[in-house]
Amino acid sequence: MGWGDMEPPNSSAARCFGVFNATDGHHSVQNSITSPWFSTAFGLIGLCSNLFALCVLLSSSRQLSSRARSSFLVFLCGLVVTDFMGLLVTASVIIPYHFIKFSWAKVDPGCHLCNFLGFSMVFFGQCPLLLGATMAGERFFGINHPFSRSTSISKRRAWSIVGLVWGFSCLLGLLPVLGLGRYTLQYPGSWCFLTLLPDTGNIIFCLLFALLGIFSVLLSFIFNTVSVVTLCRVYHDRESVQRRRDSEVEMMVQLVGIMIIATICWMPLLIFIVQTVLQQLPASGQIQLLPTETQKMLLIYIRMVTWNQILDPWVYILFRRAVLQRIHPSLRPRPSILSLYPVLNPSLRRKLTA
Repeated sequence: MGWGDMEPPNSSAARCFGVFNATDGHHSVQNSITSPWFSTAFGLIGLCSNLFALCVLLSSSRQLSSRARSSFLVFLCGLVVTDFMGLLVTASVIIPYHFIKFSWAKVDPGCHLCNFLGFSMVFFGQCPLLLGATMAGERFFGINHPFSRSTSISKRRAWSIVGLVWGFSCLLGLLPVLGLGRYTLQYPGSWCFLTLLPDTGNIIFCLLFALLGIFSVLLSFIFNTVSVVTLCRVYHDRESVQRRRDSEVEMMVQLVGIMIIATICWMPLLIFIVQTVLQQLPASGQIQLLPTETQKMLLIYIRMVTWNQILDPWVYILFRRAVLQRIHPSLRPRPSILSLYPVLNPSLRRKLTA
C-alpha cells in the first residue's frame, strides 16, 4: 500500500494518517529533503554528545562539596538524561523508517506507534523547557535571596523536583491519548506530532503545549536577567573580595547558554503553532488537510528544535571553569582568606571555615 492508496482522513482506521497531502511526487520530494545517513549521523552526534556530558557531570559531582553546586548539577544531569532519551527514543522509530520506508498503515493500523512517537515528541520537548525554568528559578532564589532558605536544596529534593517535571510533562503528553486532541503522522511521513487542524480538542492541546513552552522560556529569561544583574553588582562590590562567587558565575554562564539555545531553537516552533491554530479558527473544523507550506514549515521548525538536544550538553562541556580558565587565565579563582594565612592553627581554620 502506498501513500496514494491510503484511506481518507475521515476513516476510523486512518485516524492518525492523512493530515498532510499525499501527491504523486511525494517520494521524489521526500528523497530530496531526507536522508537516512544524515538522520543517522545527526542522531549519533547527539547521543554521543549527551553521553560525554553525562560522564563529565558524574565525575564533577563526586568532587564537589558545595551543596548549591551539587543541586545545580542534579538539574543539569536531569536535562542531559532527558535529551539523551529523547534522541534515543525518537531516532529508534524515525531512522528505521528512512532506511526501509515501511507503510504506517500496515505496521501501525491502530495508531499505537504513532501515538507513542507523538507522546515522545511532546514529553521530551516540554521537559527541557520546564527544567530550564526550574533551574533559573532555583538560581534566582539562591542568588537574590540566599538567606531566605536555611540551606540549599539537597540532592534528593533536587531529584524530586526533576521527577515532578517529568511527571507533569508525561501527563501533558498523555492528553491526546485520553481524548484531548490527537497525534497524527506528519510530513514527510516519518514522524508523528500534535495536529494543527481547527478542531476544538486539537486547538486546546496545541495552545496548551505552545503557551506553556513560551511561558517557560519567558520565565527563564526574567529569572536569569535578574540573577545576572544581581551577580554583577555583588561581584564588583568591594566586600565581594572575600566572597567566593566563581561558582555562581560558572552556573549562570551555563544557565544563560541553555536559555539562549532553547529560545533560538524553540520559540519559532511555538510561535508558529500558535499562529497556525489561531489563523484556522474561522474554518470551524472544515479543513481536513494541512496546506503544503504549513507542512514544510513545521518540518523545518522541528529540525531546529532537534538542535536543542544536541547543543545543550556542549554548554556544560565548554562553559566549565576548567575550560574557561585555559582560554582566559584571568578567570582563575582568587585566593581565599585561609590561603593568605597558612600559619593559622587547625582549630582557628575550622572556625573561619564555619
